Amino acid sequence: MHIQILELIQGAEQAKGLTVIIDVLRAFSLECYLYGYGAALVRPVGSVEEAFALREKHPGSLLIGERKGKMCEGFDYGNTPSGISPGDVNGKLIFHTTSAGTQGVIRAEGAEKILTGSLVNAEAVAAYIRREKPEEVSLVCMGNGGVRRAEEDVLCAEYIRSLVLEQPLPDLQDRIRRLPRHGAEHFFNPETQDIFPEKDFWLCMRVNLFPFVLHVEKDEEGFKSIREDVLP
Repeated sequence: MHIQILELIQGAEQAKGLTVIIDVLRAFSLECYLYGYGAALVRPVGSVEEAFALREKHPGSLLIGERKGKMCEGFDYGNTPSGISPGDVNGKLIFHTTSAGTQGVIRAEGAEKILTGSLVNAEAVAAYIRREKPEEVSLVCMGNGGVRRAEEDVLCAEYIRSLVLEQPLPDLQDRIRRLPRHGAEHFFNPETQDIFPEKDFWLCMRVNLFPFVLHVEKDEEGFKSIREDVLP
């Protein structure tokens, strides 16, 4: 098995084989929480305009997403795990668009199969990869806005790779503890708590909380994330 770690939008465009699009803070951590809270279906979309058009076709659906971290105007919720509860999304169809994570899904046209990934379901992603035994694996770290490296995404990719290869990553928790000072400072800035609440950071660092993966598939309406339980 050949495992490559790629980064940012260009990394998504270069991805081949079984591809994991990683966005820890916050897109694909949030999608795990949405399914954990009972969402019926989450559909990643590329643009705000597309999200509005899809809601018109599906009354009662929800729009969740951000641009530059801030909730898109006219949306129901921002891209924030701490701002959403089970009662908000249980049984709902959700259209989700972000600056980095969902853009990676759209751009990974060369992938044979796409999963999303984050620290909250890293072990499940690794278990799925071990089960499927693909020849080629691309772990794509989407970074900040798809254009700047994000240490948490690189850490997640390295952790998933270590689990697949059964080579422990002994400094995982130490590296998580360093993130508030090296890469995730905006979640601890009192002036940006309305956009980047500290609670989001800690929710996204709950390593291996969810036992499922999210497959990304495409149909006549676009992309959809499908939950598959992998671990007991």
